[in-house]
Amino acid sequence: MLAAMGGAATVPMLYGCGVGTGGGGNDAGSANGAGEVTGSFDWKALKGQSIKILQTPHPYQQAFQPLLKEFTELTGIEVQADLVAEADYFTKLNTELAGKTGAHDVFMTGAYFIWQYGPPGWMEDLKPWIENSAATSDEYDFEDIYEGLRTSTRWDFEKGSELGTGGQWAIPWGFETNVVAYNKKEFDARGIALPDTFDDFIQLANDLTDRSQNRYGVAFRGSKSWATIHPGFMTQFTREGAKDYTADGKTYTAAMNSDKAVDFTKKWVDLAKSAGPTSWTTYDYPQCTGDLGNGNAMMVYDADSATYPKQKAGASAQAGNLAWYPGPAGPDGSYATNLWTWSLAMNAASKKKQAAWLFIQWATGKEAMNKATASTFADPVRASVFDGSFKQTLGDFPGYLETFEKVIDSTKIQFTPQTKFFETTEDWAVALQDIYSGADAKSRLDELAKANTTKINA
Repeated sequence: MLAAMGGAATVPMLYGCGVGTGGGGNDAGSANGAGEVTGSFDWKALKGQSIKILQTPHPYQQAFQPLLKEFTELTGIEVQADLVAEADYFTKLNTELAGKTGAHDVFMTGAYFIWQYGPPGWMEDLKPWIENSAATSDEYDFEDIYEGLRTSTRWDFEKGSELGTGGQWAIPWGFETNVVAYNKKEFDARGIALPDTFDDFIQLANDLTDRSQNRYGVAFRGSKSWATIHPGFMTQFTREGAKDYTADGKTYTAAMNSDKAVDFTKKWVDLAKSAGPTSWTTYDYPQCTGDLGNGNAMMVYDADSATYPKQKAGASAQAGNLAWYPGPAGPDGSYATNLWTWSLAMNAASKKKQAAWLFIQWATGKEAMNKATASTFADPVRASVFDGSFKQTLGDFPGYLETFEKVIDSTKIQFTPQTKFFETTEDWAVALQDIYSGADAKSRLDELAKANTTKINA
């Protein structure tokens, strides 16, 4: 369960997988079929058909698995759900999509993977399906999905373009914001006020650290993975006014060596040294949240849905003692927050696109999501579901609701979309480790920026 809750952490890179960087869209012979659906919307229109979906074990998937029979009852469409362990999932998915076999009609994906799978034409543009009243129920209410999530799964694949342009390549299914969980019992006992600025956050983390007691102030990821950059680091990096890249037309320039970026990176790495785990360079989310749950880490800056399970009765030694807050604001008051979203996408090579869209529409709709939320489904993507069934679960999670409401309007993917994301962002994590080991921050980030500028403009 814990491994699944932080799915973003263990996704393998796609080096050498033959991912193209072309202009997107579907290949000839795989035309978008939304325009062929006419007449009145009917859930039973394809009764008797069957579809195959590809997923990896995850709380989102587990929450929906018992509901699949309800989809079949609603539509008459049988669903074969194939599960692949997360360590192998993206390798299998990449191979299948590249082969254009259409073996699975619907698949589970993260938003960053759209930047890899979209340009070669492997994903169906769902915008025509959403906009066709014959294909989509008038109760679907796509706008009910948080704006930052809708825009994070849209891009036109053009260099220099921002997210929110172009096709809708996936529908958000579940997500997580990156905020701070902390040991409320300890904070209350000491009369500690939550820090508003990053400098105050650093000071508090240092004050909370007592190596003789195997206690340290804050946990965040440090391994050589792109997933080290995307949660707490990218969130606070953005709040402090730094950017990963700037664009001049279709030319990108890496900006992780700007004055603001260097200053923040120095502070972040120094914080890891002085108030983080002693084995920081091997830390991913399970180690961070594990230390929060066992009382060694006083704070964790990571995904809310990764820390959420530690508060459940019996789940950890500190269950019942935890709370959440947004983390420090930027100098201008910014609460910009990076997100991860699991989403559902349609295989452009599917031969059963209308049935596939009915499934995606159902799984991301209000009724199914409300039911899934009642079990294990944290952070639903729909405002109506969050305000409804999910809010009712938050009484034992102090600050969770207030934190979510504080950051949600500023929550989106804060990275610049680009097709070399996984390679260049892992390089960024390696640079952090080098600085941690003693490399000069400015020189090492200059080197990284020069290499990344070359890579993404190639």
